[in-house]
Amino acid sequence: MTDSTTRRRLRSGTVVLGGVGLLAATLSACDSDPDKRCVDRDSYTSGKGYKVVDDKYCKDGSTSGHTGWYYGGSKSGSRMKSGSFSKSSGGGSGVSRGGFGGKGGSGG
Repeated sequence: MTDSTTRRRLRSGTVVLGGVGLLAATLSACDSDPDKRCVDRDSYTSGKGYKVVDDKYCKDGSTSGHTGWYYGGSKSGSRMKSGSFSKSSGGGSGVSRGGFGGKGGSGG
């Protein structure tokens, strides 16, 4: 192998490893449930849905029992509808996550 071939291979390996690191950092920074919103459970209006509130009100340890995570559904302005408070039945828009070591399977 020539010296220039070796340098080219090293550079391409650096690019690949750098890209993998960037991807890992991006994925870990993202929320694990992109289809969930924190809503005020007492704000339901027929035809409009629940009012979306700041995520801090749904975090663990919150003192308010009037908020909750709302999965799936559709957002219109500051309201969510057609979803569910249950992660497994998010109005048809829920995401099933298996991943490494997950309990995945194929239905049929």
